[in-house]
Amino acid sequence: MPELPEVEALAEFLGERAVGRVIAAVDVVAFQALKTVDPPVSALGGLTVTGVARHGKFLDLDCDGVHLVTHLARGGWLRWREDLTGAKPVRPGKSPLAVRVRLAPDGDGRAPGFELTEAGTQKRLAVYVVRDPAEVPGIASLGPDPLADDFTPDALKAILTGGRTQIKGLLRDQKVIAGIGNAYSDEVLHVARMSPFKIAGTLTDAQIAELHEAIVTTLRDAVGRARGLAAKDLKAEKKSGLRVHGRTGETCEVCGDTIREVSFADSSLQYCPTCQTGGKPLADRRLSKLLK
Repeated sequence: MPELPEVEALAEFLGERAVGRVIAAVDVVAFQALKTVDPPVSALGGLTVTGVARHGKFLDLDCDGVHLVTHLARGGWLRWREDLTGAKPVRPGKSPLAVRVRLAPDGDGRAPGFELTEAGTQKRLAVYVVRDPAEVPGIASLGPDPLADDFTPDALKAILTGGRTQIKGLLRDQKVIAGIGNAYSDEVLHVARMSPFKIAGTLTDAQIAELHEAIVTTLRDAVGRARGLAAKDLKAEKKSGLRVHGRTGETCEVCGDTIREVSFADSSLQYCPTCQTGGKPLADRRLSKLLK
C-alpha cells in the first residue's frame, strides 16, 4: 500500500510532468472506483493541470479548480505512460486498469498520461472529482500531517494523552495522524525501540519525544530516498528501505536478533524483540489458535 512517502513522491513526479498540460480525457474503466457524480468526470476534459498535492495518502490533481483526487488503497498504483495515442480501449473487468488520464499531445504528436491500476480481488481504489478536496470524506477527517511544521512533540503529546489504544493501531489511524500505514508504523516503532502493543496513554514525555523524532526522521528519510525516482521504481525503493516490515525471519540490522511477526485476520506486523520488547516475543494470536 502506498503511504505518505510514496504518495509524496508521486505528487512531485506528476507535478513535474503534468502541471501546465491540458487534460484530453479521463477514461474510467473500473466504474466502482469512481465515488462521485458531480462534477462529472467528463468535466475534466479541456482543463489544465495547475497543481498536484498530497493529503495524507490521497493524491490530488488540481485542474483549473476541479480536483481529481485518488486514494490508491492497498493494491493500487499509478503508471506513467509517455504516449497513450495508441492505447487500446480496455473492457471493464479484463485488466487491472481502473482509470486512464490522457493529456493533450505534445508538439511531436505524443500524448502522455497516466493510468491508475489495482491488483488483487479487493477493489478499494477510489477516485473523486470534486470542487474542493475537503468534499472527500477521507480528507475531511484526516488528522495532522506528520511532516507539517505544527506537528511538534507537544502536538503528539496532546494526541496520545489519555489514549487507551495500542500505539501501533493509533499510528495507522488516519483520523489521528495522516499518512502512516502498516509498513511505516512498523518502521517508526522499531526506530523508537517501542513495542507495537504499548498503550498510547502510558508513554512518558521522554518516550513521546523519542516517538516524535522517530516518526519525523523515518518519513523524511523515506521521502528523501523516493524523491526524483520514476513512479515505476517507487515500490522497489520502499521495500529496499524497510528494516523490519516484511522481513520476518531476517536478522535485525541494529542488534542481530531475528525479526518476528504477529499475524491478524487481514494484515501482520513485524518487530524486533531485542530492540522493542525487552527480548520477549509477542503472542501471535493466529498461531496460538493453530496450536490449540
